[in-house]
Amino acid sequence: MSTTRTRRRALLGTAVAAVIALGAAAPAAAAEPAETADPVQESLDALVGKELPGAWASVLDADGESRDYVAGVGDRKTGAEPPVNGYGRIGSATKTYVATVVLQLVGEGKVDLDAPIEDYLPKLVRGKGIDGRKITVRQLLQHTSGLPNYTGFITDYFEIRHTYMDPRQVLDLALSHKASFAPGTKWEYSNTNYILLGLLVQKVTGRPIGEQVTDRIIKPLGLKDTYWPGIGEQGIRSPHPEGYAYRKPGAPLVEFTEMDPSWGWAAGQMIATPSDVNRFYRALLDGKLLKPAQLAEMRRTVKDESIPFGWQFGLGLVKIKLSCGGHAWGHGGDIDGYETRDAATDDGRAATVMVNALPSTEAGAVKVNQALDTALCRS
Repeated sequence: MSTTRTRRRALLGTAVAAVIALGAAAPAAAAEPAETADPVQESLDALVGKELPGAWASVLDADGESRDYVAGVGDRKTGAEPPVNGYGRIGSATKTYVATVVLQLVGEGKVDLDAPIEDYLPKLVRGKGIDGRKITVRQLLQHTSGLPNYTGFITDYFEIRHTYMDPRQVLDLALSHKASFAPGTKWEYSNTNYILLGLLVQKVTGRPIGEQVTDRIIKPLGLKDTYWPGIGEQGIRSPHPEGYAYRKPGAPLVEFTEMDPSWGWAAGQMIATPSDVNRFYRALLDGKLLKPAQLAEMRRTVKDESIPFGWQFGLGLVKIKLSCGGHAWGHGGDIDGYETRDAATDDGRAATVMVNALPSTEAGAVKVNQALDTALCRS
């Protein structure tokens, strides 16, 4: 049975915080013993501020206990903190759900990992140096296809904030540019890969990708706080913190909660709470969604020095090295207004950290990653 405890932001004086950080200890007779600080709460408190207004997180222990945390501001107008276990846009974490559906179809004998995408979407993938007859399903899943990343060609997300974009529209945007490299020769992250995988699922099943994710993952796991927004659905279910974005580097944050996420589609459209994300990754690693052979394929990683933070990409799943030794598996996601970092370990731990703005500096990005590491290593 799972219980939930909420860890609200602790107010520590600067001097006290410094003592804790340095690991110093006062003489036993000098004062009453201080309450033990929570490392996860401290890590969230440390990352919020001008760049990242608010953070909320959920940690699932190996024994099944779930703990929720909040820090900072969830609504800059009212000053309210983020709601406990509030909804957030999970961006590219959507890719793990889509990859899971693709691998389920592999397990059902309906898709071949090493078949060219041409077999399923004939004559669709064509462009300068681009040929669907030479790009396999596996290469799409692991970002070794060489397909250009369509999001790199969207110059202003504020302009398309309320614009519906069809999957074929964003695919055409990508295919109007030349290939980044020959398939299978390098690694490069490209959202275009998952637009094609969404189209693949729809072609094979005859049903919408959002419906397939819902029927194959969300409903069987009872993830009541996870959903694929419908066409035209621009808001986020309550409770949720407001999202914020920068129009350009160095500009002030502005509210960016409502938006049409269709441009993300199978590469990044989903919405969920941190605790539901934890439950998904825990179930995935526990073998509740994939057969052993397909889960093993998912965990086969590409090693490439260009991948940030020392991560290793599998098939819609990322291997993340932990400071406490070993590794975890997750994905994470960035979308205007929200960032998610998530992972689960083979021994049953899981954690998800969300913030209500994208980091504008490398230091900010590192702090969010460190908060996830703390949640998995020190909670």
